[in-house]
Amino acid sequence: MSQNRAIKHCLTVCLAQSFRYTELREKLLDSTRAQVFRNALIIDYKGGCAIIFSYGVVVHWNINLDDRRALQILLLEYAVKPDLNPQEDNFSYELGCEHNRFQYDHIELQSGDFKVLLAMSHALAQSIKLAAFEGHAIDTIHATSHLPESLAREGKIKLNRKAMAKIRGQLFLTKSDIILNYDLLDTPEFFWEHPEYQSIYSMAANYLEITQRTDVLSKKLETIHELLEMLADEQKHLHSSVLEWIIIWLIAVEIGMSIFSKLMK
Repeated sequence: MSQNRAIKHCLTVCLAQSFRYTELREKLLDSTRAQVFRNALIIDYKGGCAIIFSYGVVVHWNINLDDRRALQILLLEYAVKPDLNPQEDNFSYELGCEHNRFQYDHIELQSGDFKVLLAMSHALAQSIKLAAFEGHAIDTIHATSHLPESLAREGKIKLNRKAMAKIRGQLFLTKSDIILNYDLLDTPEFFWEHPEYQSIYSMAANYLEITQRTDVLSKKLETIHELLEMLADEQKHLHSSVLEWIIIWLIAVEIGMSIFSKLMK
């Protein structure tokens, strides 16, 4: 195997919900050898590069541990809602291959040109971001699973209006956060300007099953939405029941006062 066919390491990390991209871009342009692309920054290292996406993901191509740690410290200074347990994906890759292909978590590329790596990185970054959303959706479903169980078992949910409103709010935030970031799962705008690299992205996106996983995530979101609607209906029912009892007691008091008034006469 020739030197340019050496097996190298690619690491994808989802560090945060997003980066303060404008500030981060200015910092990196001042302090590193960086190139700017649409919603992405490429930092040139000796023998590799790091590609940073505005939505909180960084893809390391053949970057040593010390450089990765130093960059992560810098990125976290510009992170919005950093992940306490960042999602990671590891792949091996080699350059100078006969074909561009992706199999068994190993990437073969004909060229190590920055735009080739960026095209591949778009799919890797979308995949790790999707994994973070998948985890968030599953955590939310698990955290609220006792609510429908309680409703099925006892016919009611033992929560006051404030507690129920908080849960509904959290469910809505989870759902809206994922939906508002669904554009991450579309074909990136980079390929509008560089369509010649889209086949590399499509090959990787197909291997990583981004479309299929998006469909599964959509079903999970539907489950969250149904639970949200169920809680809303239950809350309306509880509120209506309270109002009905208030009206009944007011009528009873009025009747009692009327009877008492007649007896006094």
